[in-house]
Amino acid sequence: MAAAKQQLGKVRKVTDEAAIVRCVAGDGLIREEVWKDDEGNVVRFNLAFINLHLFQRDHGRVLGYDTAHGYPHRHFAGSVEMIEPVPYQMILRRFKAEVAELRKRRHL
Repeated sequence: MAAAKQQLGKVRKVTDEAAIVRCVAGDGLIREEVWKDDEGNVVRFNLAFINLHLFQRDHGRVLGYDTAHGYPHRHFAGSVEMIEPVPYQMILRRFKAEVAELRKRRHL
């Protein structure tokens, strides 16, 4: 499926947060960045769960969702897959649920 890159006009970063979280395998980091356009629509985002105790490659990114290439995609343990474009809040809920499960693991 070919995805058209979305042209970004004037956007502003509205969320830039990081939190250290306890995990069974050792502490991890959850990162959230969100950009919105003038109408308040999310036009770009980056979600990442980083834990070098679970995964050493890709700078420790175990799980991530982002639009770095102009379309939404999912990273998991070094692999990348396109995902269907859905509202950001749906992706955020999915990310949080997956991270909650990953935090309980000792290994991938």
